[in-house]
Amino acid sequence: MSVNSSLDLPSNIALVHEWFTPRSTGGAENVVQVIDDWLTQIASQPQLFSLVNDENLHENSWLFKRKVKTSFIQKLPFGISHVQQYLPLLPFAIEQLDLKDYPLVITSSHLVAKGILTSPDQLHISYVHTPVRYAWDQMNIYLKRSLLTRIGLGPLIRWQLYTLRQWDQLSSSRVDYLLANSNFTAKRIWKYWRRRSEVLHPPVDVNRFEWNKPREDFYLSVCRLVPNKRVDLLIRAFNRLKLPLIVVGEGVEKKYLKELAGPTVQILGFQSKEKIENLMSRCRAFVYSGIEDFGIAPVEAMASGAPVIAFGKGGILDTVKCVNSNSVEGATGLLFHNQTVKSLVEAIEFFKEKQLWRYLNPELIREWSNSFSQDSFKNRFEKIINRAWSEHINSCDVATSDLGPSSRNC
Repeated sequence: MSVNSSLDLPSNIALVHEWFTPRSTGGAENVVQVIDDWLTQIASQPQLFSLVNDENLHENSWLFKRKVKTSFIQKLPFGISHVQQYLPLLPFAIEQLDLKDYPLVITSSHLVAKGILTSPDQLHISYVHTPVRYAWDQMNIYLKRSLLTRIGLGPLIRWQLYTLRQWDQLSSSRVDYLLANSNFTAKRIWKYWRRRSEVLHPPVDVNRFEWNKPREDFYLSVCRLVPNKRVDLLIRAFNRLKLPLIVVGEGVEKKYLKELAGPTVQILGFQSKEKIENLMSRCRAFVYSGIEDFGIAPVEAMASGAPVIAFGKGGILDTVKCVNSNSVEGATGLLFHNQTVKSLVEAIEFFKEKQLWRYLNPELIREWSNSFSQDSFKNRFEKIINRAWSEHINSCDVATSDLGPSSRNC
């Protein structure tokens, strides 16, 4: 087996992600890109696998002209554009990917990627963005406003999610080493899979943002407009407070949220990266009321020097250092304790009354965001991969020591 001389990693590595498509890009895809870049630099460019792919057809994509091996979903009607509509088939589809030629397999998983099949001679490391949200604790949130529920298919969808939960728990046992993107995700992994995991926060490109621009009198939210993000709660709170709020994002709730918005709330929809960077560098505070597994947007806001006002649950507890009753020293934001309009209104009123933006130092907020930089991620990821690979090789040596060298396959 050909190996890299410095890190002793194999030259043939597989990197698996659910799908690569411009219709669905975000933090998970950014993690894959950074891992791919790191592996290419220190070992060899990995072979990419996914259920579907058309990202490599776009000139402005990091995957342009890159070879990606896909599943049979790729050839089904609307398989690429509506891959999630084939949800009942996705566990079966991911298991059909042939990974036998790759001693090291790394999966980036938020749905089914971690369910790939490997042999005992292969090391499978899975970076878990979340156990399937809509199959576990957030099922009822997703189903509440689902079109399929409204047309009477709720019981069928619930049965499908019931079977998905069984497969999700079963397939988790196939992974040799689990990485979680936050302590919150690690707790969910233990709750639903009964597996221990190591926390490795995802990489954030903090250097994109400027932190030293003058702050203006508006608040900002940037996220997908879907039920679990609870943008409705933000809008109701700012309607009541009559304070300016700008909402950036697209999603199934956009029409509903526009109808809900009062005169001080602007819903801009999709905006370019440059526009978002500019808004983050000028907003009085970044607001968030959902339960996020990690939450890259709040870290990006902090990289812009903006304080964060957020619901104090989930991955936000890893990223935002909250103001306490005695001091603002070292704080990067303010957390409210109940996912209600009342609790959020009280937090914003406290922030405004105490003029906390005057005391939360933008430079120090930016400095804290460096803890989640791409370089920080790569350094930790390198140590984890080397340790896991070394343990894997040593376990192979022990398992084959009594059988003679001709029996070794690792």
